[in-house]
Amino acid sequence: MGKTYERIDGRLRTFIEEQPLFFTATAPLSGDGTVNLSPKGLKGSFAVLDERTVAYLDFAGSTAETIAHLRENGRITLMWCAFQGPPTIVRVHGRGEPVFRDDPRFPDLLAHFPDIDPGLHGLRAVVVVHAELVRDSCGYAVPYMAYEAERDLHAKRFSREDDASLDAYFTKKEHIATSLDGLPGLPLPLPPSTV
Repeated sequence: MGKTYERIDGRLRTFIEEQPLFFTATAPLSGDGTVNLSPKGLKGSFAVLDERTVAYLDFAGSTAETIAHLRENGRITLMWCAFQGPPTIVRVHGRGEPVFRDDPRFPDLLAHFPDIDPGLHGLRAVVVVHAELVRDSCGYAVPYMAYEAERDLHAKRFSREDDASLDAYFTKKEHIATSLDGLPGLPLPLPPSTV
């Protein structure tokens, strides 16, 4: 049966930090808006900042729905599933914000991700999530699956970009500056990095 936690620590923190994959879910305030669900991976791109705060790196991609939803209303849920070991699902429901590259907090936040070279992935922001509700539940119906390795395709694609070409790439994409529902997404031109 599910249990509610006051903080992200101990066994719960260990479980979250060991998972190679997690999911983010966000939605606009509009009842007919597009709900967004995204898988997130890349070893070293997630960090527990304290017992009530987590963060992950937001890399170049084909849309900016999560950023748009967070800028509008801040609501976000993160979910981890155990594909190996005991059947566990953990959800962190909370409020998030994208901290963009020109924000004075950006360098200090980036320091929590020492194993990631930000130049390889078209880093757009650090998403910081303040937990309001932390729950686990059984994962009895989640299948066993084996983790094989990280894909190197993202780094291969975006490591050849500099700020100017990355900005041009984002500007050409239909749903980067504006979400599917017309909300403000990634600020363009791309803010220069403070690191």
